[in-house]
Amino acid sequence: MLTGISSMATRQVLAALAARCAHETGIHVEVESCGGVEAARRVAAGEAFDVVWLASDALEKLAASGRIIADSRVELLRSETWVAVRKGAARPDIGSEAAVREAVLRAKTLGHSTGPSGAHINALLERWGIAGHVAPRIVQAPPGMPVATLIARGEIELGFQQRSEIEGIEGVDAAGPLPAAIAKTTTFAGAVCACSRQPAHARALLAFMALSANDAVKRGHGMEPA
Repeated sequence: MLTGISSMATRQVLAALAARCAHETGIHVEVESCGGVEAARRVAAGEAFDVVWLASDALEKLAASGRIIADSRVELLRSETWVAVRKGAARPDIGSEAAVREAVLRAKTLGHSTGPSGAHINALLERWGIAGHVAPRIVQAPPGMPVATLIARGEIELGFQQRSEIEGIEGVDAAGPLPAAIAKTTTFAGAVCACSRQPAHARALLAFMALSANDAVKRGHGMEPA
């Protein structure tokens, strides 16, 4: 049995891919999912895992510190940042950068994650010159908790997160992706941890997950194949 750790954004698709891999190859993996920052911290601290799945930039840092086997890295998934509101609420106009900025200014509460999509939204707020103005209205989703959960509870009026964390969630209306001018697509990859005791099996697992035969599974969970 392999062990792995991932960010929350990929937990559902990885569970589906892991089940297929176990059935077709006999390689089993138990994946723990948590906030991406926390997952990276734990791998960087030397916690024993065979495989780690994170946004590509986070894996680059782990490679630089020697915590993953650099040549084992496999890009697997791409995910857009989407916008969402509570089910039944009026959908905001998100057809242009100006429209999204206006929707942000109108919203009573805003929410984003601690991951790549959240960092992108913070950068946009700074670029638009409204970061300080909207700061009191921002509800930061705790690490490991999807923004969609807070939207469904009514704690966030306008939320931003990876499509896989928003689309198809009960009580949430996924309005769609950010417009092209401010779009953010995150690439998620997997790599073998330097401390793995089963590196050959870990590499085989990642190779299986990268097969084009699994593309439909990835799309079914709001992701695109990398």
